[in-house]
Amino acid sequence: MGTKPSTMMPYTAKTTRREMLVSSLFVPLAAVNAISAASANAEFGAGGKPLVAYFSRSGNTRTIAALLSRDLDGDLFEIESVTPYPADYFATVDQATRERERDFLPPLKASISNLSSYNTVFLGFPIWGASAPPIIRSFLANQDFSRKTIIPFNLHGGYGLGNSREIIINAAPQASFAPGFVMEGLQERRTTELVRDWLKKSAQTR
Repeated sequence: MGTKPSTMMPYTAKTTRREMLVSSLFVPLAAVNAISAASANAEFGAGGKPLVAYFSRSGNTRTIAALLSRDLDGDLFEIESVTPYPADYFATVDQATRERERDFLPPLKASISNLSSYNTVFLGFPIWGASAPPIIRSFLANQDFSRKTIIPFNLHGGYGLGNSREIIINAAPQASFAPGFVMEGLQERRTTELVRDWLKKSAQTR
């Protein structure tokens, strides 16, 4: 499911690196249960690994997921829909909005067969329309996250987390949630708008 780093580190060095990265992810966020970085590391279990599950359309969230997997020696799992979302950003947002309005849960291409072997799950996804993509609800509703600690990591386009935390907490009420990592990512919407505006105004493109 995931790949181990090519260079193995002594256990002490690996633990220290893991603790440093997890500690950096714990920033204050609303609507989640706060737990300490130390307790999160304890949740990994003796010699255990976290799971890094992510959904990424443009590749930005995938980059963060790969970093976490490498630095935490975690297993990587990509959340994929049976029917991929459109390549066009605006078409994707429109589809996700319709799915939310219909309370539709997109079917997943695959599930995690050994979820019981993980205590901690890092969950990554972009914020679409100030909310979590419907496919994240599918992922959480499709499996039993009892006695799991979920640590989200997210990129947004400038409008913050919206109601995404509430969405994932409601989708997996049996899990514990920790504050995670959030940052403003590349603004695909704004970039698209600027390029289209340039195309309209530029004589060279006519």
